Amino acid sequence: MNCASTDIENAVAALRQEATSLAGGLGDLAQRASVYHHLYQHSEANHCFPLLAAHGALWASGYFRSGMRVGSILAWAHAAAGNQRRRRELMQRLTRFANDFRDINRRVCVETYFIYHLSSSDSLLPAAERLIPSDLLSQMARCHAARRAGRTLSDRERRSLFEAFFLWEQATIVGPAVEKAFAEFDWPAIKAMALRPRISFAYLPRPTPLVFSSFSDTAERIEKGLQAFDLAASAGWDKVDRDLRNYGILPSDFSVDPNQYFANLLGSLGAYGALESPSRDLRNAPLQ
Repeated sequence: MNCASTDIENAVAALRQEATSLAGGLGDLAQRASVYHHLYQHSEANHCFPLLAAHGALWASGYFRSGMRVGSILAWAHAAAGNQRRRRELMQRLTRFANDFRDINRRVCVETYFIYHLSSSDSLLPAAERLIPSDLLSQMARCHAARRAGRTLSDRERRSLFEAFFLWEQATIVGPAVEKAFAEFDWPAIKAMALRPRISFAYLPRPTPLVFSSFSDTAERIEKGLQAFDLAASAGWDKVDRDLRNYGILPSDFSVDPNQYFANLLGSLGAYGALESPSRDLRNAPLQ
């Protein structure tokens, strides 16, 4: 491997490390929402998948809490019957199941950040061409070209990018992981509820939740994801952005200055930005 190739591989590894650190731990859903929001803002509102993913992370935070409460109530029925061991076993199963979905959210955040910044760097193009499918890479290239030119993509163009990224993450990350999580979860009552969530993102008109027949069905997840995009476009992207605050989960510092909040987060997790070229232009500092 020559020196240039080594530099590229080192830069790619540093970028993935940065993405992994920013995605945080299993329960850091609000942190991931701020990372998603950074990507949306950095793209000059052209890459809408991260903004909708931020809504997903914040909505899921409340959904997980509710699910654990319901599970705890049902499990206590076994305790009332004198079966404490069964109660503990059921709660352990539910915790593992919830953590499987938190991990899916974390992995999607890592890859969203990684692909966005990898695809933005001309110096890392050989790695981008190797690691990102050509159709998705071409969509990301259009996004970055528009950002650099100060141009806002049309909703049709933004939907095309959203669909390309959404289909990729469903096929690569979400689909296999969701299938595995449901296959391994053995608590029929809670499983039946988890298969039919009513997703009520803050920007959706009331009462218009995205109601699933089976969350394990990839085709239905794709249908609902595209519906979520279309409803967001109808609501207006400024509203969709503002409504992130309506979940009551993001810290006040985020609402005051999202850019500074992200910069502080980045600095608190390790100074990967000190790395020299070719990775330096992968930071949230203006990308040329």
